Amino acid sequence: MSDQLTCFDVADYFLSLVDEDAGDSISNLKLQKLVYYAQGLYLACFDKPLFNENIEAWTHGPVVRELYFKYRDYGSGPIPKSVDVDFSKFDEETSDFLNEIYMGFGQYSAWKLREMTHNEPPWIEANNQGGDNIISHESLKRYFSNYVENK
Repeated sequence: MSDQLTCFDVADYFLSLVDEDAGDSISNLKLQKLVYYAQGLYLACFDKPLFNENIEAWTHGPVVRELYFKYRDYGSGPIPKSVDVDFSKFDEETSDFLNEIYMGFGQYSAWKLREMTHNEPPWIEANNQGGDNIISHESLKRYFSNYVENK
């Protein structure tokens, strides 16, 4: 079930959706933004976090530190498609939700997603606060609740 998911589970799910034959690819930068949008919209839709790891405001937008370090050796290149994902961790509602996030945001380039996040209050507020630059669940829920209402 979704309350036991980690950022790595969500990342693997997105990486399993890559259609390399169609020219799709996901870099670390793009993966970070997909995971950010998934967390923010999940909080807005379900009033609970999708995963427990913190999202931080870094120079190039929102980043889950643990996820960044797992994939940093790929640099700006594509991360290989995940083929050994344990889909039993995802209930139907969560799978449908993640598929929608991928369809909606996966179409954009990493740099387009970066620019989008730079114009959104959760990143702006956390980036300007100093200190640990954690993007709070409250900030994500507040912003994405408005986003969902206006869609």
